[in-house]
Amino acid sequence: MTPPLRAVVGVIAAAAITLSALPAPAADKRPMQVEDLFKFKRVAAPQASPDGKSVVYQLTSVSLAENKSTTAIWLAATAGKTPPKALTDPKGKKDSNPRWSPDGTRILFESNRSGTSQLWVVPVEGGEPKQLTTISTGAGNGIWSPDGSHVAFVSGVYPEYSDKPFAESDKLNKMREDEVEKNPVKAKVFTNLFFRHWVEYVGDKRQHLFVSKADGSDCRDVTPGDRDAYPTSTTFSSGDDFTFSPDGKFLVFTAVPEKYEAWSTNYDLCRVGITNTSPKWETLTKDNPAADSGPKFSPDGKKLAWRTQKRAGYEADKWDIVVADCNPDGTPTGDPRSVTARADLSVNEFGWGPRDNFLTFAADRDGGTPVFAVRVDRPESKEPAVEDVAVGGVFASLSLGGEHHGVVAFTRVGLDHPAEIGVFGYIRNFPNLVRADPRPVDHANDTLRTELDLPRPESVRVSVEGGKMQMWVLKPPGFDPEKKWPVVYLVHGGPQSAWEDSWSYRWNPEMWAAQGYVVVLPNPRGSTGFGQKFVDEISGDWGGKCYRDLVAGLDYVEKLPYVDRDRIASAGASFGGYMMNWFAVNDIAKRFKCLITHCSVWNFESMWGTTDELWFDEFEHGGLPWEIPGKYREFSPHAKAGNLGKNKTPMLVIHNDLDFRCPIGQGHELFSALQRQGVPSRFVNFPDEGHWVLKPKNSQYWHKEVFGWLTKYCPPGGK
Repeated sequence: MTPPLRAVVGVIAAAAITLSALPAPAADKRPMQVEDLFKFKRVAAPQASPDGKSVVYQLTSVSLAENKSTTAIWLAATAGKTPPKALTDPKGKKDSNPRWSPDGTRILFESNRSGTSQLWVVPVEGGEPKQLTTISTGAGNGIWSPDGSHVAFVSGVYPEYSDKPFAESDKLNKMREDEVEKNPVKAKVFTNLFFRHWVEYVGDKRQHLFVSKADGSDCRDVTPGDRDAYPTSTTFSSGDDFTFSPDGKFLVFTAVPEKYEAWSTNYDLCRVGITNTSPKWETLTKDNPAADSGPKFSPDGKKLAWRTQKRAGYEADKWDIVVADCNPDGTPTGDPRSVTARADLSVNEFGWGPRDNFLTFAADRDGGTPVFAVRVDRPESKEPAVEDVAVGGVFASLSLGGEHHGVVAFTRVGLDHPAEIGVFGYIRNFPNLVRADPRPVDHANDTLRTELDLPRPESVRVSVEGGKMQMWVLKPPGFDPEKKWPVVYLVHGGPQSAWEDSWSYRWNPEMWAAQGYVVVLPNPRGSTGFGQKFVDEISGDWGGKCYRDLVAGLDYVEKLPYVDRDRIASAGASFGGYMMNWFAVNDIAKRFKCLITHCSVWNFESMWGTTDELWFDEFEHGGLPWEIPGKYREFSPHAKAGNLGKNKTPMLVIHNDLDFRCPIGQGHELFSALQRQGVPSRFVNFPDEGHWVLKPKNSQYWHKEVFGWLTKYCPPGGK
């Protein structure tokens, strides 16, 4: 029997202090304005200290006037007895991604303060940061070896130089970059797919892992060759995607598929020595044709855990955690065993603790993302027990520290509040797992939040074929149930995603509600957090069951006694934008006063040949477009473009030049069809943005366009 974990009283105060508890009557508050989005401090990337007494994190301040942001590293005590303090002053630059040294005395972080992204180190007690790396291609995602003698990091390099000594290869990389910069000819030449990704042209560069001594000396590329040693798609990332082996002599990492990377999801765990010079890597998960990612060793170094999927090509397949015994050099010594297979949960990030026989993880469930714990040392004949340990809102960026990894740091958000850095501590182990209540430690936005009227949403269940669909209903500040209110019906992206009890600086439901609208956020088939079967039911059926769920949700909304049926609009981005387009070419369009479609899919046939990640379209449609052309057209809005002119629903189209996920041509084709048929329409284009609008001034303008369109066709306010 495992002895009880000692209480962490003194690290986490025993008194319950609820996250986000900011008392203030609504009468003393005001509705949020667009400019308030940029006043919030944006905290992220918490890391619990080795002794569990502190949390280090990054804090971003946005200047709307200067159209830029600054990110600094901050430190907070988990007991909350002293106010948080800034460890770095980047002076207008960005310091991010902090990592504690194993002895708890230094913080490794990445910064662009010297002009390019490099690794720096700052003492926890304060002082001037010291630059650690000077690699010409930049350094990021730095981690320490278990004994603190080495660091590892990621850099994008030209693979043809990667087998040369570091000084020579770095010089050749710099010469190549300088030549490209100075050459008046900006032509790009490609010989493989994945030449562009998300918002940038990656060309033939590869993401490689480098290792140096802790003082920055003796740096070397340990994953040479023409292959990425780091996930090029965040879909397959789970926090730290590489780690040192327990003995510190090897790296175990998430590698991109060796072949067919643009249409394969066969990410693998690989292993190399920290002095490796060979392009041949040892593959630890070669028997699984689907994705494996996120290796993490137990505190005692005797077990290796990672996330894994079963279905090749399906990025939205269920993620499970598997565990295998291992040697100190990181090699598994037995077959991996899933510890979450029987739980209908898809694992996000995870970490070891408390002790060596538990894992703590986050997973979507019912419109939120709770934290769970699972015991890993039960006999295979018994079902591993998965237990809730923190609920309410969306928990992410889990980091475990302290004695026996008994302290958990995290970010937590809700629909009515932005991210907070929080902590909780485990008191003892299963079967009577107890934890101290989560508490905030950063308090960065307390003052602003006391000024704003940010209503809590209501969660409702709507009857749909075969079950229930969850929806959030968010009423505006100053809501009067005796009046009739307009509605904005928002459809989320993904499609394997969800409207969760979460905050966003891009699509913020509180901001939409503050304009004077009831905001409805449905989670139809395809949404995550309601079981894997619910997720799977959208594949190959975008305009089918999911669409009918959304129609049922709209029926529900129209019957609410405070809703003005003559003032309903709908909006969405990515898959949500696709659904706006599908609405526009079907009869439901007549039930909306206007539609807003952002970076959407209009034509499945042209989408396949222009998007970056081909595996997504090929799995969703079940093959290649010339093999099954009818399948690509079945639910493609462009095939029913003639109905745009019949329905005449006014449509705002937003699409951006650097969107390589849903390329700009999708917006061009849609707008041409709208204009050609005389449908009231407007095209807003950001040439310097991708799938998301991120720059402060651009974001401000985006909101002006969106809310202006709504006001014109669907006036706000209760009547």
